[in-house]
Amino acid sequence: MKPEEEARKKIDVLLEKAGWLIQDYKALNLGAGLGVAVREFPLKGAGFADYLLFVERHAIGVVEAKPEGTTLSGVSEQTEKYLRNLPESIPHVGDVLPFAYESTGVETFFRDLRDPEHRSRRVFAFHMPETLHEWVHQDTTPRLSSKS
Repeated sequence: MKPEEEARKKIDVLLEKAGWLIQDYKALNLGAGLGVAVREFPLKGAGFADYLLFVERHAIGVVEAKPEGTTLSGVSEQTEKYLRNLPESIPHVGDVLPFAYESTGVETFFRDLRDPEHRSRRVFAFHMPETLHEWVHQDTTPRLSSKS
């Protein structure tokens, strides 16, 4: 098994533990649950997102999978390209999807692009679909609201 395939197996387990339903693009069923993570989702002129995250049938973020040992801080530009190139026919939140993850399955970084000074932060687990659903409907980001 290739290193990135190993990472995806670990990421699948982490996403499932956080309450995400994992689907392949060819078996897409966004009504299967509140949060659906779709593998290998084709994007407009930008290749494929390793995982496109949907909450209540709307695209909300991406997960970029990398082999263990990859320096994740150097992956954020690739992830941001995926956040900006969603096909228009796919229901989504905002012009740019707000939530970005980069993960090796051992280490995971998260960004909320709605934050004016967004930057990657290490997280110990993927957020639950319910959490991202709540955050996307708030007027401020979790980091900014914790400063008040």
